[in-house]
Amino acid sequence: MSDYIIEMNHITKEFPGIIANDDITLQLKKGEIHALLGENGAGKSTLMSVLFGMYKPEKGEIRKNGEVVSINDPNDATALGIGMVHQHFKLVEVFSVLDNIILGAETTKLGFIKKKEARAKVVELSNRYGLNVDPDAKIEDITVGMQQRTEILKMLYRDNEILIFDEPTAVLTPQEIDELMSIMKNLAKEGKSILFITHKLNEIMAVSDRVSVLRKGKYIGTVDTDKTSVEELSEMMVGRKVQLVVDKEPANPGKEVFKVENLSIKSKTHSKNAVNNVSFSVRSGEIVCIAGIDGNGQSEFVQGITGLEQLSSGKIILDGEDITSKSIRYRNTHGMSHIPEDRHKHGLVLDYTLEQNMVLQRYYEDEFSKGGFIKFDAVREYSDKLIEQFDVRSGQGSVTVSRSMSGGNQQKAIVAREMDREHDLLVAVQPTRGLDVGAIEYIHKQIVKERDNGKAVLLISLELEEVMSLSDRILVMYEGEIVGELDPKQTTVQELGLYMAGAKRDDGREAKHE
Repeated sequence: MSDYIIEMNHITKEFPGIIANDDITLQLKKGEIHALLGENGAGKSTLMSVLFGMYKPEKGEIRKNGEVVSINDPNDATALGIGMVHQHFKLVEVFSVLDNIILGAETTKLGFIKKKEARAKVVELSNRYGLNVDPDAKIEDITVGMQQRTEILKMLYRDNEILIFDEPTAVLTPQEIDELMSIMKNLAKEGKSILFITHKLNEIMAVSDRVSVLRKGKYIGTVDTDKTSVEELSEMMVGRKVQLVVDKEPANPGKEVFKVENLSIKSKTHSKNAVNNVSFSVRSGEIVCIAGIDGNGQSEFVQGITGLEQLSSGKIILDGEDITSKSIRYRNTHGMSHIPEDRHKHGLVLDYTLEQNMVLQRYYEDEFSKGGFIKFDAVREYSDKLIEQFDVRSGQGSVTVSRSMSGGNQQKAIVAREMDREHDLLVAVQPTRGLDVGAIEYIHKQIVKERDNGKAVLLISLELEEVMSLSDRILVMYEGEIVGELDPKQTTVQELGLYMAGAKRDDGREAKHE
């Protein structure tokens, strides 16, 4: 009997212009949490997609309990007890949570689905692992964190014993991350074996037994978590020492650039407002962060100020001009840049090339078009410049189809495009979601540079560390309202957490305003 429940031996997987996995060997012990660490585009998701049957490797073999197995598609993987929660969820938005969980694994009697039994099993699993998911809610109406729990329930419902988590915490709040960590530990205690792809070194230290590191498609090594450090892992991953703390001078705020007055937005799911009577301003040369637990109105607020969502009341003022009823393009051309929360839905046209995405909001400008025709050479030159400047890695450069790039490099492309456009206000929503330490370090430096160049930055982040280290002022949003304004130099993560959970509020906020 093998010591390992899964062995991936000498796996090589190629795509046009790139070797994603170059002779990689990975071994998973029964009942362990094994972290897979690497930069964006290092080949982690590709390797796990090979194990889950989504890709067929050019070379190598997979063994389960010492025996060679053939995995041609996800059905083969499921039959072998392998389940996967993907970084970008595979859920049907108009279906309920329950329908998504049983999809493809329905138990039937006389051609009818036995929903009652399925529901009972889902509720039991949800309670046992503390997932607290409403089985009757529609996917399109629940938070990203809840969607991820639905994906976890899908695996548990199918009695999978090998669980692959691809960037499971990229979309979760600090509290949800802690809950997920304890869920993972409970799963491992019950004998499940977990492969856990992540960029977040503190999570690896908290939850994993061993870590394997990939860099640019190659295997670097495997270490025991209790015998390594965050610094050592980041150096293995990036190939150089990484600055883990944001280095910035004190802010020097100037004139008021952006202001919202009594802004409210109706909720799509219940009778209360999603955003309720929010007022604040952002000045040039400062980073103001809206912190909060996911689902407290931040998404609706951003969609309201960027023109994607209708306001029910209130005013939006940019550079002294009331832009409340202006179009999205008008906002784009009059000083607003926006790094969106969902890079697939609102950030990129996935089937366009990288260069097409780089000029999405500017293709009609004189620099890129003449007489109604696009100047392709100018577009290519501009795209190549941004790719180099922001270190966007892709198989075929500017002509790479955006869908084929890793999530982190898709994010870097959006950051490059939005920061390079003419703007006075940068609205950055979860700008480092799903990025590795090297890329996070880079993007944090860019955001600080924006501030130091006199831009106003409105940051919306669920990452407490990011909130504390990047912001000059913190506004906490709870149930659609700003419940506190904090100075990151004079507050603690614990105090911030109390505001975020609604346990503390400061209604005399205006008095504290500089």
